[in-house]
Amino acid sequence: MTTLFISDLHLEPARSDITAQLLSFLAGEARDAEALYILGDLFEVWVGDDDDDPFVDQIGAALRAVSDSGVNCFFTHGNRDFLIGEAYAARAGFDLLSDWTRLELGSETVLVGHGDDLCTDDTDYMAFRRMVRDPQWQLNMLGLPLAQRRQLAVSARQQSQANTANKTIEIMDVNASAVAQLLRDHDVNQLLHGHTHRPAIHRFSVDGKDATRIVLGDWYEQGSIVRWDETGYQLEQLTR
Repeated sequence: MTTLFISDLHLEPARSDITAQLLSFLAGEARDAEALYILGDLFEVWVGDDDDDPFVDQIGAALRAVSDSGVNCFFTHGNRDFLIGEAYAARAGFDLLSDWTRLELGSETVLVGHGDDLCTDDTDYMAFRRMVRDPQWQLNMLGLPLAQRRQLAVSARQQSQANTANKTIEIMDVNASAVAQLLRDHDVNQLLHGHTHRPAIHRFSVDGKDATRIVLGDWYEQGSIVRWDETGYQLEQLTR
């Protein structure tokens, strides 16, 4: 059986093309998989599980249908949708995972996650990440009225776009030392993540041992997917 991995869809009502491609994928190929892993940034923004936007319900229902068909579905928080909680997970039919999860896929072992915590050269972002991942900060944010959270999300998105425009690609990419340490910490030599929007397969060595880093792409222009079965993995694009 095949295990599927996707990330960085950045869903929002304004991008109906991305939504249509995801819905087609969920109604088709995803139903034949053993498991589906969404490695963060499913949504462009997330203001709380109490969001009553019909778009949120539409995506949740489509994911729930995949789960109801017998596919095991999992979600790892990204840097855009880190406030997704147990309530929405239950509605959408997926299990929430920690930042990094070690998987046994046949005879292979791979560590999977979003990957934003590996971008340690971007010190401004790392400081922001520590703030928004703090449980008390999240509790305070979710305690605000929904309308206020929506306004704050718009402001945060605009600020993020302005900050990103002034940073080099290198600063926003993963740090090699952070990658190596993560592999050591989890005693693995294969890593699969998203976040950087730079799909590729990187081969390198850690402490003299061969290692592989597989990077999923975003869904802005086409879909990006990793299929993993008994023969190994494939990183592919899904055309529109």
